[in-house]
Amino acid sequence: MLSQYVERDYAGELLADGRGGVGYLLKDRVGRVSEFVDALRRVAGGGTVMDPSVVRQLLARRSRDPLESLTRRENEVLALMAEGLGNGDIAERIVVTENAVHKHVGNIFAKLGLSPSDSGHRRVRAVLAYLDGR
Repeated sequence: MLSQYVERDYAGELLADGRGGVGYLLKDRVGRVSEFVDALRRVAGGGTVMDPSVVRQLLARRSRDPLESLTRRENEVLALMAEGLGNGDIAERIVVTENAVHKHVGNIFAKLGLSPSDSGHRRVRAVLAYLDGR
């Protein structure tokens, strides 16, 4: 990815699968063609190339409260989860599809670092994180 500025969500998505072969460079910091070509070769070879500014922002994000990374809608969904509502009831309440709620819940789990291997307890742990953060 070659971008004008840092988009933390995009950077996180690029790194999420862990397969490598990704890069995130800032246009204004790619000054020499040889360095850019070297970065392209590393990415093509399965490596990862990240601009230092991107890395700094990703690390800063991790040090903050993970609840701060939730969108307004994700906070709304999490609050309704804390009230004990299921996905269908949440969908009715905020007038979206149940599929949309499912996506928001998945995003909440990911942003709070709740792994799929803990699927039986993720909802409870997300609500506990929400209540602790209040």
